Amino acid sequence: MQFADAKFNKNSLLLALRGYSSAVSDMEQTVLLPSLLRDVPTDEAWDCEATEESCRDLYSNYLMLKAIRTTAESSLVLLDDHKAKTNAALDKTLEPLLDTDPETLFRFHLIGLFSVMNDLTKKTQSLTVKYMDIIGVAN
Repeated sequence: MQFADAKFNKNSLLLALRGYSSAVSDMEQTVLLPSLLRDVPTDEAWDCEATEESCRDLYSNYLMLKAIRTTAESSLVLLDDHKAKTNAALDKTLEPLLDTDPETLFRFHLIGLFSVMNDLTKKTQSLTVKYMDIIGVAN
């Protein structure tokens, strides 16, 4: 019965994941010519590494948002060497949290996941609106 209650809770993790997936689906259906997004700079400074060129234009962000949805839906996480080093550095900064109560640690990560999913949903919607502006369609 708890699962059924969580299914309809507005703060449900499943609802946040569905919202993001839905936003990406809307983006895919709206963006018929993704190549129009090439070389269009982003309005926001997204959390991209300074040395990484992949987040410099809307086309790269479009591909990234689709890839994140695929990863979230398939539950496949691939770690390359660069990301493993970044995760190791992050683990060192989070070491004090590891000694806390497991429920507190769970809540900390759950709140972080909600925040990330909400940010990704907003970025996906923003990209869709920007594409509509590029092609001259009013919302």
